[in-house]
Amino acid sequence: MKSYIKEEITVLEIGNCIVSLDVLETKFSCRLDKCKGGCCLHGDSGAPLLKEEIPLIESAYKVFKKYLRPEGIKAVEEQGIHLVDFDGDVVTPLIDGNECAYTILEDGIYKCAIEKAWFQKEIDFRKPVSCHLYPIRIKEYKDFDAVNYDKWEICKHAVRAGNEDDISLLEFCKDSLVRRYGLEWYEELRKTAKILKKQGKIK
Repeated sequence: MKSYIKEEITVLEIGNCIVSLDVLETKFSCRLDKCKGGCCLHGDSGAPLLKEEIPLIESAYKVFKKYLRPEGIKAVEEQGIHLVDFDGDVVTPLIDGNECAYTILEDGIYKCAIEKAWFQKEIDFRKPVSCHLYPIRIKEYKDFDAVNYDKWEICKHAVRAGNEDDISLLEFCKDSLVRRYGLEWYEELRKTAKILKKQGKIK
């Protein structure tokens, strides 16, 4: 595993990823009771999907469909399991251009029907990794992946809670980062972050 630290750094290279320092410096702990699952509701398009996730969702749909709201089922039937958005990315369908079609409402909070089926041990696929990673966003380029923190007003309570409880974004997103890039990659990133903090190069 290769890591690379410049003398004056603005990003960090770990393996084939360019990681924004915001990912290392931000404190974050999601508070669904405050945001009500707003990241599933707001946005320009659906959740980005990896090509290998498409058949997994297609296979699992018949299982988690029972948790969907009627408007979610209608959106899937009209648009399909997935579609291509205006940026050319493969994404989940939306309900009337708003929330993801795979969302459910529990106690006024938007949650994921796919993940509910996974929690119930009915399927092996948890949910799209882009959703699992949020607020970390990954953009794939030809030679590298850009790993960034997507700063958003609706997550202000999560940032406040992260600072109060001293939980880093890197720690909060451990499971999803390991899922995406593996434990060795994650440990290299965590080790490098500790060195940079000790050297005073990051907060």
